[in-house]
Amino acid sequence: MSDFDRPSNFAGRTILVGICGGIAAYKCAGVVSKLRQAGADVHVIMTAAAQRFVTPLTFQALSGNDVHTEMFDAGTAWQVAHISLVRKSSVFLVLNATANTLAKLAHGIADDLLSTCALATRNPVLVAAAMNTAMYEAEPTQRNIETLQSRGYEFVSPGSGFLACGEIGEGRLAEEDEIIDAVGVMLGRTASMSGDIVVITAGPTREFADPARFLSNPSTGKMGYAIASEARARGARVTIISGPTHLRAPAGVDVVRVTTAREMHAAVLEHIGGATLFVGAAAVADFRPAVVAAGKVKKDAAELALELARNPDIIADVAAHRPPGCFVVGFAAETDDIENAGREKLARKGLDCIVVNRIGGPTGGFAADDNEVVILWAGGREAVGRAPKSTIARAVLDRISALRDRA
Repeated sequence: MSDFDRPSNFAGRTILVGICGGIAAYKCAGVVSKLRQAGADVHVIMTAAAQRFVTPLTFQALSGNDVHTEMFDAGTAWQVAHISLVRKSSVFLVLNATANTLAKLAHGIADDLLSTCALATRNPVLVAAAMNTAMYEAEPTQRNIETLQSRGYEFVSPGSGFLACGEIGEGRLAEEDEIIDAVGVMLGRTASMSGDIVVITAGPTREFADPARFLSNPSTGKMGYAIASEARARGARVTIISGPTHLRAPAGVDVVRVTTAREMHAAVLEHIGGATLFVGAAAVADFRPAVVAAGKVKKDAAELALELARNPDIIADVAAHRPPGCFVVGFAAETDDIENAGREKLARKGLDCIVVNRIGGPTGGFAADDNEVVILWAGGREAVGRAPKSTIARAVLDRISALRDRA
């Protein structure tokens, strides 16, 4: 794709680019140049090691902006560099990321301007790594990449070929056009849900039998929180109705914390007005104890049979009484014949779309950082292979966007 044929996603958008210390730093000059030619406002950060390979003046000339190299640059007005840079950017692109940089980012080390900006940003981060094959394939590096992917970082895979060290293998910086196109896709997503009002349920519910005992399930809320974070990154106004979980609220997302299914039901009905998208990702308990004891029931005095009452079906109620234009998505955790079970729920509950995953066994979705799902809608399906839940969230929202555009 030529520079002049690129999507208008770049025009007027601010991109923060980090350049790391490696021989591939010279290739980054072409990426910065093409980003600027595509209409982006490009601001470059260089590590101390990067400046050993290419001078800041090169990137200043190519970007048309001052190059940032120090945490405490003197200026005409006081600004905290790592905050001001990330606030005005839409995407943070980390180029020729070394094994050292990946380790810093994965472990939250912030000892220079690039790593500090990465820790401070709430924007999407795209990483293009470049290093020796053995270093790239080393277990610590791969674990660091997996950690960053689980946090929502996206990667442009390195290419294979002749490396500066004289070896042939994986580790070359990806081609310029591949990186530019990946940035374009990311920029397109950052504004794709602007104006949307999204309500998401996440986590388990707890149904108490007495002050010391409750019915629940192993859900951690990671999937719902990942969808909330991705929707927020795409420009939506997002509210999570969350059951008990240790997870922190994603940046810029409102969280309403509840405990029981009935509390979640009431909170959803309170916040659904005006919503354009509802995603029921919570693992809501279907039943609750019919009688809740005021005090702890002593073991010797307890009945061995527990009478249960049905909880409200939150997502079916939302589908039946949705605001005008609200798209309703459900989640289903199944152990057997998952697609048929999902299609039955899709039809019975009047949903626009349902995401089904298998539970039970070593690859079950509960409490894991990754998952595999099947997205079902009337007349169609999409299987999403095992991947970090942040990647699953992107796939789910991409499919929802396509279905809404088609409607």
